[in-house]
Amino acid sequence: MQRIKPYSIVIFIACMAIAYALVQNFIIDPEAKGFLSHKSDYNKERMNTSIWLTVMYVHLFFALIALVCGVANFSDMLLAKNCKLHKVTGYVYLFSVLVVVVTSGYMAPYVTGGKVASWPFHLLNIIWPAITITALVQIKKRQVIKHKEWMVRSFVFLFTNMLIHLLKLILEKVVGLPYELSYTIGVYVAMIGLVVTAEMIIRTKLRAPRKG
Repeated sequence: MQRIKPYSIVIFIACMAIAYALVQNFIIDPEAKGFLSHKSDYNKERMNTSIWLTVMYVHLFFALIALVCGVANFSDMLLAKNCKLHKVTGYVYLFSVLVVVVTSGYMAPYVTGGKVASWPFHLLNIIWPAITITALVQIKKRQVIKHKEWMVRSFVFLFTNMLIHLLKLILEKVVGLPYELSYTIGVYVAMIGLVVTAEMIIRTKLRAPRKG
């Protein structure tokens, strides 16, 4: 039986993330009324809903662009056949991540769960661009393996939102925890889990000795 290639799994998960984002934000709840209904009264009084929605859609658009570029740039075929395209999509990825971080910085203070839930987002907004720029620095030094390792560390954070909401759904509907608590726990578990996942991929796939 033929084994499923890791890259095929990446494509599948990315497609799931894209489908979730599009369906949730453009079909099920295009104005994010369900999500906004769980904001605290304090946040509702402070935030301008119209501006928040605009920023959210900019955030979503560039997150999807980054996701597509990230998937493309992990393709050995693309790198082998069109190095220039790989380079261009890499810079588009970097720019998109920076836009995602900036827009996240605007939304983080209003996050469901208050300050406790917002801290991980603020931290992510610092370390994510640093990780991505480190990946760029490594390839400038022609350190291909290190470049790939840092790109894995950067790329996993594009699944943050999907994983948070998946964990929130399980904790709320299956375990029975309140929405706000479920979301807050989901934030911490998702971000820690993604860091661990990246390191596992690096150690088992990129650093594993090749059979020859």
